[in-house]
This record gives sequence, C-alpha cells and structure tokens, in this order.
Amino acid sequence: MLTADFDRLGMAPGDRVLDLGCGFGRHAFEAARRGAQVVALDAGAAEVVQVRAVLAAMVEAGELPPGQVRAGSVRADALALPFAEGSFDRVVASEVLEHIVDDRVALLELARVLRPGGTMAVTVPRCGPEIVNWLLSDAYHQVEGGHVRIYRRSELVRRAAAAGLRATGRHHAHGLHTPYWWLRCLVGPTNDHNRAVAAFHRFLVWDIEKRPWLTRVLERVLSPVIGKSLVLYFEKPASAPARSAAPVRATGQRSRAA
Repeated sequence: MLTADFDRLGMAPGDRVLDLGCGFGRHAFEAARRGAQVVALDAGAAEVVQVRAVLAAMVEAGELPPGQVRAGSVRADALALPFAEGSFDRVVASEVLEHIVDDRVALLELARVLRPGGTMAVTVPRCGPEIVNWLLSDAYHQVEGGHVRIYRRSELVRRAAAAGLRATGRHHAHGLHTPYWWLRCLVGPTNDHNRAVAAFHRFLVWDIEKRPWLTRVLERVLSPVIGKSLVLYFEKPASAPARSAAPVRATGQRSRAA
C-alpha cells in the first residue's frame, strides 16, 4: 500500500532513490521493483535490519529486474544525512516529518541530497482527520517517538520553500483508513482486541491484498474528503544554489543487494 504516487514523482529505472523514514520498506520495495537504485533509511535498528533482509530475499527470488539493480538500508539521523550533496534523483519522505522535532533541518537535509532538477514526495497526516485523532485520544500522539505536530498544507509548503523546494502538486490518500484510526482512538489506540477494531483491520488487510473494484472506487471517493494522508510533490530547481554537506551521523552499515 503506497502513499506516494511514483508516476507523479517521475520515477524511472536507474534513478537513485532515498526512502527517508522507510519503516518496514513499502516504498523502498516498490522503487526497487521499478529498477531504481534504492537507499532505505530509518532511525530504527529493527526496521533497517528487516528491510535489508527483505531486499536480499527479493533478489534471491528474482523479484527485482535483472541487471545492476542496487538496493540497501542504512540507519542514520535525518538531521545529518550521510550522503553527499545531490546524491539522489528522487526522495520519498512518507509519514516521517511529523515525528521530527526540528523538521526544518530535516527538510534542508532532504533538499541538500536531492540533485537539482530532482523530485520529492512528502506525505504527512492530513490536518482534519489528525485533529480528530488528537481530540479522541491523548495516547495516540503522547508517546515516545509519536507525532509532535499537525501540519496544515500551506505551512508545509512554506517550510519546503524555505529549504529551496518548489511545490508541483498534491493529493490525498487512504480514505478508508481514516475511520479505522478514529475508531482506534475512540476505544484506545493500543486496544487491538476490540472486536470492531479487529474486524476493521481484517477488512483493510483484505482490501490491500485483493484490491477489489468496489473498495478502489470507495477509496477514490473518500480520499479527497477524509483521506488520512496529505501527499505533496516538490522539485528542486535546476539552478538551486549549492549547500555544504552536513557531517555524517550514521550507525550501522548500508547493505547492497544486487
């Protein structure tokens, strides 16, 4: 289940792609399947190890395009990315900026490692549905590593512009997921044994696996109205001024599957 639209991002085989805050790798895996050279980066050790293992298994199973496709994972600090200026053609930062206290520095770092003319997709929780989640449950966001802010679109565009990025498009995603999170917040976000929550979760898993036409239509109808995620697309102007590289603060090793 992707949040960013790779076609709108302009992703092509051979592109150098950074997936910042990769989690367990959904965007990184799809980029690799499309023939990109992928670095999946996260602050969590468990996430990095699992993504590395899955990428290796994909190579072993022949799921990646033949040739010199490279993909790996690295544990690092989003505020000091361990890459040279202009290292990537495409950047995906999906559902991560809302967790970072100093998001302005993170955006500067993302802009630094993106090449002039490159594109970026940034996704964050949509303002309206996210406000409801916060009102329903303090435990939803008052946890270690939880959400530290609610973004309005205009605010995020301004912060990205201050980092030297130009907004090129937007849409909303995951309309079916918003009622699920409202329900979870209502009964307690850690209450996985609630029957309604469990049933809704089974429905979402079934939808992701089967992708029936009816739920695809519902998703298209609901996403513009109550979509859980705001997806913004940016471009780094070809004439962007050079920025000095930040110091490296990475832990762990990057892996390569080829």
